[in-house]
Amino acid sequence: MKEITTTEVQERLEKGETLHLVDVREADEVAEGIIPGAIHIPLGEVPARLDELDKSKPYIFICRSGGRSGRATDFLTEEGYDVTNMVGGMLAWEGATE
Repeated sequence: MKEITTTEVQERLEKGETLHLVDVREADEVAEGIIPGAIHIPLGEVPARLDELDKSKPYIFICRSGGRSGRATDFLTEEGYDVTNMVGGMLAWEGATE
């Protein structure tokens, strides 16, 4: 599984890079704050919503601590997607949220 730290994500966003971020937390967790620009697909809905993800784009998956996003990246890697898990999740995130 490919992994990226919250610091690396924040630095890349600050440089103006376009990142495809997917937050797999539940709606009540996302209501507490989501990284600007991230899309929300709860973990349980990922298999049914594959049509929303473009296999030609790299994605970074996010959850509260990195466990659920890790499961999502394992599944999506098997499905042929270019996915990376954000280690530490939102618990480690120190950047802006909306």
